[in-house]
Parts: sequence; C-alpha cells; structure tokens
Amino acid sequence: MDLLICTNVYIPMRAAPSHRAEMVSQILFGERFSIIETSGTWIRVKTLFDSYSGWIDGAQLGYISWNEEQSGIIAGREVNCIREDGSRMTIVPGSELFEIKDDFSGFRLGDENYLMPGFSPDMLAPAPTPGETALQFLNAPYLWGGRTPMGIDCSGLVQIAFKIHGIALPRDASQQAEKGVTVNFISDAKPGDVLFFSTDTDNITHTGILLAKETIIHAAGRVRRDRVDHQGIWRDDQGRYSHRLRLIKRMM
Repeated sequence: MDLLICTNVYIPMRAAPSHRAEMVSQILFGERFSIIETSGTWIRVKTLFDSYSGWIDGAQLGYISWNEEQSGIIAGREVNCIREDGSRMTIVPGSELFEIKDDFSGFRLGDENYLMPGFSPDMLAPAPTPGETALQFLNAPYLWGGRTPMGIDCSGLVQIAFKIHGIALPRDASQQAEKGVTVNFISDAKPGDVLFFSTDTDNITHTGILLAKETIIHAAGRVRRDRVDHQGIWRDDQGRYSHRLRLIKRMM
C-alpha cells in the first residue's frame, strides 16, 4: 500500500471534492492515508488509522510519502514545535511523532527536523482514564468532523481520547457502539466507559465518556461536563434531558 503522511496540524476531509462540502473528519499530523481516486486537485483518500474516506484538497499540500504502517508515538497533549524555516506549529493531542531524539529536543519527519522547546516526555503520556484525557478539550467548540481542541464533535472526542490510550475506535458514534463489552446498568459503569445516546429516534446519534459517577464529558455545543443517569444526559442549563441513554460500552 502506498501511503502518505500528514505534515500539517491537520488536513480537512470533505464529503465531496469541494470546499463547500461538509467536513466529515480531519487527518492529524503524523496520521497516514492512501489515495483512492482523484478529481482535478482533489484527492479521495482512506485513512490508515480508522479506514475513513473523504476528499482532501491536494493544492493545500501538507503531506509527503511515508510508506510505513507502524504507528508513531502518540502525543497525549499539545506539543509546540518549531520547523526548520522558523515557523511555529502546535501539534494537537492524538497526533503521531516519529524519530524522536534521545534527549526529546525534537523529532524528524521525512527530510525535515522539528524542534520541541520546553518539551518533557510526560507530554506523550495519557491521563489515568480516557475521560480525564478528554478534559483537555473542555470548552472546545462543537465542530462537525472536528478532532482537535480548536473544534471537535462527540465521536471525535471519544476517538481521540481512546487513541491517546492506545485503543483504536472507529470514527462515527454508531460504529463505536459496535465495539467493546456491554455494561448493562449505569450503576455498574466505571470512569472511562463510553455512553451512547439517541434523541428523537432509536438510532445512536451521540456519545461521551463517563468521568465519574453521574458525570459525563461530551461534545454538545461545546465540550462540557453534565450529569448523567439511567435516563440520559441532564442539562442543568436547560432544565431537561437532552439525550436518552441507549447503551454503555467498556472499551478497556
């Protein structure tokens, strides 16, 4: 398989070959993808990490050839870098780093060296639970297709938090609900379990991570903490249940 690797903070993936098309996901720094087809400057790609497909604008560049399937070292937090041209780049949580120097002063990707001033190895380590890892996204705005602290959707938040913990989950909530082991009662749920919800239909449309007893972190309007019980997510600010609980899964 001929692979490319993202060398920008992220590359937007769209549903169709147009900037007007909805963004369905993002390819983060260090994530790999392959080309399915092309249309003008647009490229339909499939990601290696979650097998998600979409269109990227080839004119934006931000990628190089990288025919290596093994994952890099996953950043557990934001990492500030300096490129060889002196420009700065903030690598977001869930990105993958390669060829890190023994003294952790930088890393290399392709022909380019990146410096990491003020870096410490614990920036690569996850928090004790995926929910606590997700807390660094707190107050990030909801963004359909987003996977970064600048904007993220509900399934993106769950996916990235678990990626940092070394667990690969699919991109969409309905796909994630097919993974893991079912927990029958919320009274038996533990921090780090993933909760799945519906709104007006029985279809899974929302997800979040249990932080502690009766507290969930999820992306709804923004990444937020709310109360949760056997009925669903209770919004104090709205005085109502916003999502109905459908399923609980233990992923780790």
